[in-house]
Amino acid sequence: MLDDRDYMRQPEYHDSGWKSSFRPRWSWTVILLVLYTLVFLAELIGGKFFPDNHLFHGYDAFVNGRLQYFPGYLPLSLEGIEHGYAWQLITYQFMHAGWLHLFLNGWVIYMFGRELEHLLGAGKYLTLIFSSGAIGGVFQVIVAWFWPQYFGGGVVGASACAFGLIAAYAMMFPNLELTLLIFFVIPVKLRAKTLLIGSAVIALAGFAFPKAIMPGVAHAAHLGGMAMGWFFVRKIMQGDWSRLEGALKPAEKKLSRRARLEPADDQTDTSFMESEVDPILDKISAHGIQSLTARERQILEAARKHVGRS
Repeated sequence: MLDDRDYMRQPEYHDSGWKSSFRPRWSWTVILLVLYTLVFLAELIGGKFFPDNHLFHGYDAFVNGRLQYFPGYLPLSLEGIEHGYAWQLITYQFMHAGWLHLFLNGWVIYMFGRELEHLLGAGKYLTLIFSSGAIGGVFQVIVAWFWPQYFGGGVVGASACAFGLIAAYAMMFPNLELTLLIFFVIPVKLRAKTLLIGSAVIALAGFAFPKAIMPGVAHAAHLGGMAMGWFFVRKIMQGDWSRLEGALKPAEKKLSRRARLEPADDQTDTSFMESEVDPILDKISAHGIQSLTARERQILEAARKHVGRS
C-alpha cells in the first residue's frame, strides 16, 4: 500500500517555488564555484592594477573625528558592520585569501553541495548556503566585538557556507560512510556525523586557543555555519520544535509508544492509513521527505512494519 506512491519508492525532491525559466542549465553549485573563481581573479587584478581600490583592500577613513581602518568595502569586518555595511555578510562569502583557500572551500562545496542541491531544490539549497555564510559572519563579528585582538580584521571566504553544507548533510544522513582524502592522498573512512563532530571540535578548539590552533582562521564563522546548517534541517525543514513547544502545550493523556504509532484495536488498517499515513505521504509529495517531523517519521516506519506483518 505504501509502495503504491512512486515518491515512496524513489524520492525526488523539487522546489516548486522556482519557475522553470529561472532554472539554470548548470547546477547552482557549479555556478557558485565559477563566481567564486571570477571574484578571486577580480581581487588579484584589482590588487595589481588598482592598488588603491577600496573594494577588496583596506583603507583609512575618519569616523566621528578619528582615523579608523577599514579592511575594505566587500570583506567582512566589525568596522564595516558598525559603519552600516550590512552587505558584507554576503559579499565576503565570494572572496578568498588565496588559491588554496579557494580550492579547499570549493572542493567541500562541490562534494556536498551537488547532492544537497538535488535533494532540496534550488530555492532551499541557496537559502541554506547563503544563510550559513551570513550566520557564520554574524558569529565572527560578535566574537570580534568582544575580542578584537584575536578575531578582528577582515574576513573572507565561503568556509561558513561549506560547514553549513557539512552540517546539513550530516543531519540528513548521519550514518552514511564517507571517504575523505587526508592531504589528498591518505583515504580515511568515517560517518557523516563523525565528520560534523570533528569539525565542531576543531572549530571550538581554535576559538578557545586562537594563537595556538590554526591562527588567522575564522573559527567562529565555521561554528556559525555549522549551527545554521543544523538549524535549517532540524527546525526549518523537519519542523522539530518539540523542546520549545513542550512548556506551551497542555498536558496530554500519555499513551504507549506502540499505541500512538499503530492502529487502535477498534481502528481498521484502511482508516488508519487514511487518517494518519495518507496526510504524511501527501506532505512528502508536496515538500519532500526531509520536511517530516520525528513523530511523522515514526508513524511512517510503524506503518511500514505493520503492513509487512499483515
